[in-house]
Amino acid sequence: MRVLVLFAHPAQRNSSINVAMARQAQRLDGVTFVDLYAEYPRFSIDIDLEQRRLAEHDVIVFQFPVFWYSTPALLKQWQDLVLEYGFAYGPQGQKLAGKHVLASVTTGGSFTDYSTDGGNRRAFEQFLFPLEQTANLCGMTFLPPFVLHSANHLNSSEAQSHIEAYPKLLGALRDGTFDLGAARKLRVFDRTDLIELVRD
Repeated sequence: MRVLVLFAHPAQRNSSINVAMARQAQRLDGVTFVDLYAEYPRFSIDIDLEQRRLAEHDVIVFQFPVFWYSTPALLKQWQDLVLEYGFAYGPQGQKLAGKHVLASVTTGGSFTDYSTDGGNRRAFEQFLFPLEQTANLCGMTFLPPFVLHSANHLNSSEAQSHIEAYPKLLGALRDGTFDLGAARKLRVFDRTDLIELVRD
């Protein structure tokens, strides 16, 4: 499948893991990588270009750090402008139907923080419901998110393991070796789950 990665990180100077993941994605053949903050530093989004990109790809990957339980501001604006009536939804707006959406996200909070007993009081996937429902309204399949918790507190080995898992995930999506059926049974998944989700 044709894979499009839309990378949205407004504070790249302070990020090691997301930037390293982005570099891995950029190197992959058959994967289109777009750094939204580099392309639109003034938030002046080229709607026609972005809609063409969406139409030309089968899998849309949103890569971002969770900011205040949501997407970074530019990614939200991208959704507001690009996924317009008559293109992404509505009687004549079925241009994205049948495509897949995957969120590749990092959080500062731990796995236990994102639980009913944790500080955030809800499971992590509940915070992505607006993105999931947007995909559903547009006729796309929302896959469970690929998550790295406690991104600011990992040792170098753990961080590197996640960074190296990312191109494996993207390559499997591209090559059709990612088990979509098995993935849909999960709430979220991480690098350890790829052993079961990527077929040889």
